[in-house]
Amino acid sequence: MTDLPAGAAGPAERQVDAAGRLLVDVVVVGAGPAGLSAALNLVRAKRTVLLVDANRPRNAATLRSHGFLTRDGISPLELRKLGRTEVESYPEATVVQTVVDRVVPDGDRWLVHGAFRGTEVEASARAVVIATGLREEFPALPMLRAFYGTAVHSCVECDGYEKAAEPLAFICETDDVVDRALLIAAWADDLVVYTNGVATLDDAGRARLAAAGVRVDERAVADLEGDRSGMTGVRLADGHVEPHTGGFVRPRWHADLDWVDADLDRDAEGLVIVDRSGRTSVPGVYAVGDVTPPGPEQLIVAAGHGAVTAAAVHRDLVGGLTDLRDAVQ
Repeated sequence: MTDLPAGAAGPAERQVDAAGRLLVDVVVVGAGPAGLSAALNLVRAKRTVLLVDANRPRNAATLRSHGFLTRDGISPLELRKLGRTEVESYPEATVVQTVVDRVVPDGDRWLVHGAFRGTEVEASARAVVIATGLREEFPALPMLRAFYGTAVHSCVECDGYEKAAEPLAFICETDDVVDRALLIAAWADDLVVYTNGVATLDDAGRARLAAAGVRVDERAVADLEGDRSGMTGVRLADGHVEPHTGGFVRPRWHADLDWVDADLDRDAEGLVIVDRSGRTSVPGVYAVGDVTPPGPEQLIVAAGHGAVTAAAVHRDLVGGLTDLRDAVQ
């Protein structure tokens, strides 16, 4: 039995089945920019939507987001709040905080179950949009979290402009270290790459970095240095401290989707493979945002993907329409 909070949606728009499950056209799982944009465009298409979110955004530590037209510099949490308020203003929308733990097929519909603080939510939907983003796994440095979102960032497109004049560190343990370092170097004049003795560099990679003026330190890293006033450096395992006031880190990203009972095609990184409109390999299931290749992107790009996917969902629910953009791929 679903026990939704009072005022979560207009009473005229809310329907339940005999088991007490909320009946909607679409369940959108995740209320970041991708999910919010999908939900907003779907309710504007007169689709009933249940938007569910665990309220655990991976950018919660970030104080400012950038590159979002008319909202440059806004807090990511404020952006989410504004988007949720807009979605909630439509009677076709039901917005609930919950942790979704089960999405299972039920004939031509999907059953979605979630729970939060003793309250269960169950819904039956014609379509499901996955917009849950990714979980970040950082290098094992004790002080990294303390500086993440202020001095250290993961998205250079988002934060490179503000960090450009600083002596920067780039901590990367993955095989794409050279390409990512070169991208950061497009913003930074003073950059040291730390592989922590994990990322593999060949002679060609070292030469490319050297040609770009990027220094490389392949020794093991013990931790970041600093205090409440900010980051001051990178401490190596041998005790040497290299001065840095900020930097970037390359997390490993994980798409945690064990709660979806569907055989979704996924790439080597575990991201959900979709067509250009967000359709997965399973009819009725869509995915949008960071959970899809090419992976983490700017917030404005995720919002755009949400709008595109909403259009695809609506067209598919109408039925009998040809999506010309996909037909010409």
